[in-house]
Amino acid sequence: MLSPPFSRRLPRDEAPNALTIALQDRRARGAEVLDLTESNPTHAGLDYPADLLGPLADPASLVYDPDPRGMLSAREFVSRWFDRFGARVAPDRVLLCASTSEAYAWLFKLLCDPGDRVLVPAPSYPLFDWLAAVEGVSVGRYALRFHDGWMLDLDALAEACDARTRALIVVHPNNPTGSFLSRTEARALASFCAERGLALLCDEVFATYAWGPDPARQPTFASIDSCLCFSLGGLSKPVGLPQVKLGWIVASGPPDLVDAAIARLELIADTFLSVSTPVQVAVPRLLARGEAIGTAIRARAATNMESLQKLIQNTALTALPAEGGWYVTLRLPRTRPEEAWVLELLGSCGVLVHPGYFFDFPDEPYAVVSLLTPEATFDAGLTRLVSHVERSLRQG
Repeated sequence: MLSPPFSRRLPRDEAPNALTIALQDRRARGAEVLDLTESNPTHAGLDYPADLLGPLADPASLVYDPDPRGMLSAREFVSRWFDRFGARVAPDRVLLCASTSEAYAWLFKLLCDPGDRVLVPAPSYPLFDWLAAVEGVSVGRYALRFHDGWMLDLDALAEACDARTRALIVVHPNNPTGSFLSRTEARALASFCAERGLALLCDEVFATYAWGPDPARQPTFASIDSCLCFSLGGLSKPVGLPQVKLGWIVASGPPDLVDAAIARLELIADTFLSVSTPVQVAVPRLLARGEAIGTAIRARAATNMESLQKLIQNTALTALPAEGGWYVTLRLPRTRPEEAWVLELLGSCGVLVHPGYFFDFPDEPYAVVSLLTPEATFDAGLTRLVSHVERSLRQG
């Protein structure tokens, strides 16, 4: 029998993991699930204004006049978006795309030949493996170190680099650790990339969800000028509109490298022309109207964090310190493996959490929970989680 004509970039074995199987079984039986992993703001019980998407009906959208970089009016507004971070971004350094995932795909096309490598932090979001694989790019990892907070380890980064490494990815703040890079770390990382001729890709989709001011924090990588750098963002997180497909890439660095990169990215973008006209016409009003959603998400995260701190006080659970984002990492007792904990929590308590191994945590056991979860579900789920852990420890 002939082999199926499918690319080797795609997985041959699509079998679900044990947690997915257990969750599917529980839901098929109609059993209760208190989901503490919610990442979709449109499913989180937030109060979206009924007319929020009204700007998409602007008659100006009836005219199709594509620009590979995106409409100038939309790019000008995105450039002004960075004023909040103290960065001056010229509109001609902005390219629009349909999503941050598409931005990664374009940048991998720009920077990598098949078989080249990009380095991603560990812990971090697991989507990078898939995004790289479908572009024929391999993924290496560099470890973040935890010492009362997550820190960049330049020695680990140097060890992870090889002759086929083309780019480094940072997530700012990291998902799920909620850690930002400091100004000192950002400068060191940019110098590292400049010395080795590497590009720096910074995912800033959660940048508006800092939990407090910190003058030592790097506000945005869009102000980096010592290496070729790309800052990624979009409508999905800051205004809670993942269904309105718009992302952006901001290029910074040495002018000759930026000019060359922009010209090549324009060619890639022109091949797809994936960004719809209505969203580009509407982006100034969507970002302005959507600020209320971002404010509601920050309030939800603050409420849930306060509740979490109270619920785990004087228990065997510890919340790792974080500076922003939507997630919190809980350190569980080492009395059993991580997968055993999360399967137990789902099977015995109906509480769904992410295991740390989903995000490449260096050890275990950890559970990752979302602060976006509706408050009542969050409180009920955390109460059950804490009770189960404490009861398990008493029983031995």
